Amino acid sequence: MLRVSDLFVAIGSPSAELDVVSSVSFEISRGEVLGLVGESGCGKSMTSLAIMGLLPHPDVWARSGCIELDGVDITHMPPHVRVEKGCGGVAMIFQEPMTSLNPVMRIGDQIMEAVRVHDGTTGAEARSRARELLEMVRIPDAALQLNAYPHELSGGMRQRVMIAIALACRPQLLIADEPTTALDVTVQLQILSLIRELCDELDMGVLFITHDLGVVSQLADRVAVMYSGRIVETGPVGILFEQPVHPYTEGLMSCVPEPSAGHHRLRTIPGQAPKPGEIAEGCAFAPRCSYAQAVCRVGSVPRHSVTAGHEATCNFPLRERATA
Repeated sequence: MLRVSDLFVAIGSPSAELDVVSSVSFEISRGEVLGLVGESGCGKSMTSLAIMGLLPHPDVWARSGCIELDGVDITHMPPHVRVEKGCGGVAMIFQEPMTSLNPVMRIGDQIMEAVRVHDGTTGAEARSRARELLEMVRIPDAALQLNAYPHELSGGMRQRVMIAIALACRPQLLIADEPTTALDVTVQLQILSLIRELCDELDMGVLFITHDLGVVSQLADRVAVMYSGRIVETGPVGILFEQPVHPYTEGLMSCVPEPSAGHHRLRTIPGQAPKPGEIAEGCAFAPRCSYAQAVCRVGSVPRHSVTAGHEATCNFPLRERATA
């Protein structure tokens, strides 16, 4: 349903450009959740904005590559043109709903605005659709809540409203950019369950962006691990969690606390991710990798197929480190 092929996103100007996303490729099928994980600044949100057509052009742009939605190339198509041509079926929800909702507009009016843009309906029909969307995201007393202002709702309820607005365009793909980070654990679980239910119910693909590997393990079908603007490992969630192949993925896994492991010092990945342009060639993770050799700092890095659907871009994937 969504195919991203060899996507490059650049910042600056055509005469002095710098890639912040490099050669990113992945696919998402209907009814599938792909978890996109990695540290802050690794290019996750920039990739999602490119898919949405919301890059702040001319300072940031998709330099090359292709983004296809149901076979239609939408790489350079502005959002309003997507709607006009009937291929605007991508919606996005963000981390903090209070900054996404208009504080001086009632919830119902904000949902109806999205309904009018995408369905062309007005008046009582648009209000009825807004109530239907609130019921779809499991908000009780939906008809009453249409008259509420954002500050009158809890954080979890506001995030449900944002999901309702996203669903107004009947999306084929929902992009969720860390939508549970600002919520407490109980509400987090409710929102994750809701997204999974809607994915199955509406046969909708989901790109779920997060730092939280625990969230990914509960929600995603497949995982793509991103580092320094590149995807370094992809695979089914069960296989990747049981046997991470790339050293960066292994490092992320080791940073997760394990209550059953008893008292021990939590491992960390030394150093920090490079800034765009700092690594000219070779593996961007090499300066932080305990397995790195001289070959890791020059040339291109090969991509290994570990098992069906499980791949890693590394000179020394897990199975080869013992003999390296």
